[in-house]
Amino acid sequence: MTSFKKITITAAAAVLAATFALAVPAAAEFPDKPVSYIIPFKPGGESDVTARFQQPFFKKMFGQDLVISYKDGGGGAVAWAQINGMAGNGYVVMGTNLPHIVLQPAQKDVGYKTEELVNIHMFHYTPSAIVVKDDSEFKTLKDFIDYAKANPGKITMSGTGKGTTSHLVSVTFDKMAGVKTTYVAFSGTAPAATALLGGQVSAQWGYPTVPAQYPGTRMLAVAMDKRHSGFPNVPTFKELGFDLVDGTYRGIAVPKSTPEPVRKKLGEMFEAINHDPAFIKQMEDAGFAMLNAPYGPELDKFMAKARKDILTSAKEAGILQ
Repeated sequence: MTSFKKITITAAAAVLAATFALAVPAAAEFPDKPVSYIIPFKPGGESDVTARFQQPFFKKMFGQDLVISYKDGGGGAVAWAQINGMAGNGYVVMGTNLPHIVLQPAQKDVGYKTEELVNIHMFHYTPSAIVVKDDSEFKTLKDFIDYAKANPGKITMSGTGKGTTSHLVSVTFDKMAGVKTTYVAFSGTAPAATALLGGQVSAQWGYPTVPAQYPGTRMLAVAMDKRHSGFPNVPTFKELGFDLVDGTYRGIAVPKSTPEPVRKKLGEMFEAINHDPAFIKQMEDAGFAMLNAPYGPELDKFMAKARKDILTSAKEAGILQ
């Protein structure tokens, strides 16, 4: 599956956080009240966790609260279809996810189009991983593949919905490994992990965040170029002979009626949080991987490449015609 190039966070960018934080009092007119942060999924998933991590840093840097709420449905589509009808005054932001916002409109009419969403920052990703329970008979990826080949369709894999990262990587990896597994869609990472722990499925297409948050689980392999710093003993798929580097990418969007200066300022605010060393450590300790695609030409370039790569991979996997 095609990967996206990770955008390196430079030391110079760390200066942005301090500089911008100092500049806020001079522009006290915005924000001068709490900002509504809408998560298009149920509580407990990665989008919720990262928003919760951002909350105290937003308060510390800018003096206002991020008030988190949830608008679940359609794998995020319900909320994304409504964002452009919300007030474009800077006090409403919404989480966005790749590949969701590309694949959903490409598959059917979901009430929004990719190009209609105004992203102001992409700040991290969660690499795909095969997760099993600690007591699983699958000790290695080889064990998993050998069993899957001998028992086509018997391995059930929980994942986060259809037309999502886990759905796409499930199809892609089955083709790469020459196996057949059964993908079971859940409404988010939390219920997918619960199904794994409850023995409803054999394994999960999850992320490093799963073993970081759910004791009793472990990864067989992770879809990164290099091993995750928090899980140095877990091999990458590439090490094991599969050219698989992918994950779910998350960002922030605003209603399209939001004025350009406000879009830019909000983007800079979330970018400043993303460069805080304490925030970075918290994210990586929880199993996330950092990236930084700031508002403007760099974000436009990132989104254009992501869209092209996702659609290409989906067609190769047979998810799109």
